Parts: sequence; structure tokens; C-alpha cells
Amino acid sequence: MNDLNVPFIVLAGAFLLVVIALCLFGVRRLMLRRALGTVDASISTANNRWAMGVCRYQESDLEWVRLLSLSPLPTKTMRRSKIELVGRREPTEAERVRVPPGVVIVMLTYEGRDVLLAMKFGAYAGLSSWLEAGPPIGVGTWR
Repeated sequence: MNDLNVPFIVLAGAFLLVVIALCLFGVRRLMLRRALGTVDASISTANNRWAMGVCRYQESDLEWVRLLSLSPLPTKTMRRSKIELVGRREPTEAERVRVPPGVVIVMLTYEGRDVLLAMKFGAYAGLSSWLEAGPPIGVGTWR
């Protein structure tokens, strides 16, 4: 084997792995967006960083799935009955560079902790409708 063949094979293998990973990210993204009840939404993490992701509405849960991950499992799951919609606001100057353009910051309270989501206004309207459409406390076994 020639001395130049080994580095070429290593580089070709690394390139192939990168291409496969990008394809898997793309397929996962398409599968997430294709499902009903999904919207693009960034979430503010504990150290005030914003992570891009997708929110999925389930029957009794709101799931947030990290965008840059290959895991099909949600990163954060919030019970619908424990989410309180506090309101919405425009992003601050510091947040404008960290969130996508044209979003509103949705302020939620979940189990006594503040949760911030950045999403388009239409997605916010859908989230507020989904939260309000749940059955009231004490009816059935939902809450």
C-alpha cells in the first residue's frame, strides 16, 4: 500500500461520516416537521442561552425536542395541566441576536419555574389555544 493511500482513505472515511450525519439530521428534521402539532420554538436554558428546537403537542403533554440532535426522545416534557401561560413579549436587544427574527418570547410557568420559548406569533396563538382548550380542573382524570 502506498504511503499516500492511508491519509486519503482516512479523509474519505471522515467525509463519508460527515455526509451521513448531515443526512440523518435532515431526515430527522423532516420527520419532526412532518408530524401534526409541531412548531419551531427555541427555549431558554438555565444559563440564559437559547437552544433551537421543535415543540410537539401531544394529548396531555408539550414536548420540546432539540433540533441539533439525533435522539427521537424529547429533551423536555411538560404536562399540559401544569403549564401556566403568563404572557408574551418582544425579544430584548440582547435576545434579538440569539433568537430567530420575527419571533415573540412566550413566558410560561411550569411547576413553579419560569420557561421562555421563542416562537412565531402564529405558533404562540396555537399554543395559547391548545392550553385553553384543555378540560377544566376536576373534570375527568385529565388533571
